[in-house]
Amino acid sequence: MLKKNSLALAILTICTVATAFAQVPAATAAQYGWFTWDAGTLALIGVAIAVVIAGFGSAIGIGIAANMSIGAMHEHPDLFPQFLLLSALPGTQGIYGFVAGFLIILWSGLLNDPGHLASLSSIQGWHFLFAGLPVGLAGFVSGIHQGKVCASGVGLVVKDKANVAKAMTLAAFVEFYAILGLLASVLVLLSIK
Repeated sequence: MLKKNSLALAILTICTVATAFAQVPAATAAQYGWFTWDAGTLALIGVAIAVVIAGFGSAIGIGIAANMSIGAMHEHPDLFPQFLLLSALPGTQGIYGFVAGFLIILWSGLLNDPGHLASLSSIQGWHFLFAGLPVGLAGFVSGIHQGKVCASGVGLVVKDKANVAKAMTLAAFVEFYAILGLLASVLVLLSIK
């Protein structure tokens, strides 16, 4: 419950601060020195949401599965390859977040096209920010739950190592929603004109 409340508070804070400062006129932006709230800044916030929040989900999920694997390896060290697969599986959500973040950077012009970046409107900046939300949130939640499914899979593999395919299949069901989050983010990015 605490993790869900922390995530909701972090997202609410990011959106509130971004909304408050997005309206800062360009003339007053000079007062802030190197930092301005413009389309590029909003796009960078979208990148951070996609990469960091999905990465948190992967890290927590891997931690859950790896803790169970380490405990099981104490008595079954010969099952390390199976435990490795199950422990690594929740890491894919972080990869999906990185892919979405890279696409935001690439398509917004943050990477190598400052001329294009200057021509972006604040509405487009908001679209880039919101493009990071589906993959970030789906990656966070599914990474944690996939870690729990993989941890249970470790228990299944301990009973019979032939069950590793069954455990991975069940974990893939959770993975599907992270893929849908990535797809939603890509569709938002494709709709930006």
